[in-house]
Amino acid sequence: MAAETKIDPMHQFQISPIAGHLDGSPFAFTNSALWMLVVLALIWLFMLGGMKRQLVPGRWQLMVEGMTGFVTSMLATNIGPEGRKYVPWVFTIFMFILFANLLGLMPLALVGAQPFTVTSQFTVTGVMAIISFSIVLVTGFWRHGFRFFTLFIPHGTPFILKLLIVPIEFVSFMVRPFSLALRLFVAMIAGHILVDVFGNFVVQGINAGGVGPAISLLSFVFIAGVMALEVLVCAIQAYVFALLTSLYINDAVNLH
Repeated sequence: MAAETKIDPMHQFQISPIAGHLDGSPFAFTNSALWMLVVLALIWLFMLGGMKRQLVPGRWQLMVEGMTGFVTSMLATNIGPEGRKYVPWVFTIFMFILFANLLGLMPLALVGAQPFTVTSQFTVTGVMAIISFSIVLVTGFWRHGFRFFTLFIPHGTPFILKLLIVPIEFVSFMVRPFSLALRLFVAMIAGHILVDVFGNFVVQGINAGGVGPAISLLSFVFIAGVMALEVLVCAIQAYVFALLTSLYINDAVNLH
């Protein structure tokens, strides 16, 4: 009986094979891969529906143009005119994170499809962070050569302080991809765990009797609040990832 009522909030993040086996084989189609394909399909449909280029744009076209304009404006503000070169990548990660986060909140389990939040996997957020960091490194060395290392030396710093500041700046720079990936991963996994735990409280409170229904009602109110906050977090985390990527690219382009 105890095993039946045990709360396992981490079960929702378990990667399960749909085709193949996770026994060391490099070829296995998992639930994570499936939902990444679903996210990409939704983004493709969203963009396709908004690229009609009508003289009088409809609501869908306005949404797509608003998204692209938002990312383009962000890059122009943080990098300058050269920021347009990096719109494809920053727009891609912004849309992927936004759609993946929102899809993970959809109550698709009501129709028998349990959504999988791919951004709750550190491998997924880590790959995006590594690609962003690689763009920063390639851009920096391509444009500035070894002068790129001056990024770690604040202008006007006395020589004695450079011995201390340069290692600190270098470590801070190398930690960027890890912090970029970890921030998104932690934000998504924490919210889903809270919802799962309070959901279990609702069920167990109803089955317990006595004051259980009151606890269930209170837990349901908490779930509603957390879900409302999660919707906001979905958009904020997509924006923060894109914003930090643009700021890091700006360091490589303009060597601040």
